[in-house]
Amino acid sequence: MTEINAALAGFIENVKEHQTLWGLMDETGEGWVVCDSSEFEDTDVMPLWSSEAAAKSHCSDEWHDYQAVAISLEEFLEYWVSDLNDDGVLIGVDWQTNEECLELDPIILAKDLVDVEEF
Repeated sequence: MTEINAALAGFIENVKEHQTLWGLMDETGEGWVVCDSSEFEDTDVMPLWSSEAAAKSHCSDEWHDYQAVAISLEEFLEYWVSDLNDDGVLIGVDWQTNEECLELDPIILAKDLVDVEEF
């Protein structure tokens, strides 16, 4: 298994267990962290994490004014995937600063997550 596939498998496993994804929201409660893709020119990536601790660990330096916020899997699939796809924003899976991270189309990630949804 490649390192990237292992990262995705771990992400899916954690989301399956907790039914939650984590993003970073600014202190106003209106803006989410989005950064430039390391793979695709003129493409934005929204970092998401499968644990609160991993998300919180990135609330420093340029993101020190942000806080880790839970997004339920149900809400992510129902609302976020479509909006992110419409905006052409990729998902950074368990994003790591200054490391190559898996960047996925939100529709592809949603298909992987649908298999783990427990409603």
